[in-house]
Amino acid sequence: MNILVTGGAGFIGSHTVVELHNAGHTPIIIDNFDNSEKTALQGIKNIIGKDVKYYEEDCRNQAAVEEIMKSENIDGVIHFAAHKAVGESVQNPIKYYENNLISTLTLLKAMRSQGVKNLVFSSSCTVYGEPDTSPVTEETPRKPATSPYGNTKAMCEDFLRDAIASGEDMRLLSLRYFNPVGAHPSAEIGELPTGVPSNLVPFITQTAAGIREKLTVFGNDYPTADGTNIRDFIHVVDLAKAHVAAFELLATKNEAYYDVFNVGTGEGNTVLQLITAFEKVNNLKLNYELGPRRPGDVEQIYGDVSKAAKLMNWKTEKTLEDSMQDAWRWEKKVRGIEG
Repeated sequence: MNILVTGGAGFIGSHTVVELHNAGHTPIIIDNFDNSEKTALQGIKNIIGKDVKYYEEDCRNQAAVEEIMKSENIDGVIHFAAHKAVGESVQNPIKYYENNLISTLTLLKAMRSQGVKNLVFSSSCTVYGEPDTSPVTEETPRKPATSPYGNTKAMCEDFLRDAIASGEDMRLLSLRYFNPVGAHPSAEIGELPTGVPSNLVPFITQTAAGIREKLTVFGNDYPTADGTNIRDFIHVVDLAKAHVAAFELLATKNEAYYDVFNVGTGEGNTVLQLITAFEKVNNLKLNYELGPRRPGDVEQIYGDVSKAAKLMNWKTEKTLEDSMQDAWRWEKKVRGIEG
């Protein structure tokens, strides 16, 4: 199938493009490179041995998206394109609402115009807000998001649900995933943030590489085993494979359909446990300090992923140690560090 991957040059998008190819599909990328680099395209080529067609375009341009869908005979869409930093969304909420909401609405309108039925949406566990208990299931009530970023994901889920409820002949699916980490084992693609990283692992690897003087752990007074946040850290390759499985599930549906799935490891680890795993598997010591809590951060969250295992026939294969080893291998390649 010909699958349009919005934000396909980004961290999760680029890995999903590789796994789509590996599964026999033809991915076509649309990306405005606002928060990604064209070097990812070469990395993808180095892995799969061929160029992937891409369009440098903004998903909010409906006419351009429709033309791409028409010319490439698109069978479905995997929608990653969005601003994604929790902290930045707290500081600049209008930017997040304007980009994340309009791009999703525009995409849905383009799909309807061109008769494209299938969409996998990149949602987030942030839609659960601050849950009462973990693990969360898909039936766990959504709570008010703790950040504008999380709120945009919840609102986009509502767009999809309401579209199906209104009678749209589409097959739509939201993947609520947790904390993607790691990189492709080849070190050809990985997380490459612009400026100061907003995610934990790139800050860890940049600190290890000497790009950052030290790492600050936000909060050490949470009611957890070591006082730091608990998250469900999933290897990005496992996450990419989940998107392929989700799309293939949609392809089996012959009528209007909407559902949501948690995608994670099913286990929670603290931030300090992640740091310890990084230090151990890579045989190095990080310079880090404990600091105050960060606005918008959830205390702890990890997911029950049994529904994805049952209905998508998907489960994770890689460990936290694999993730930390692959992340450091990628950082060393980017920085030209030997050894």
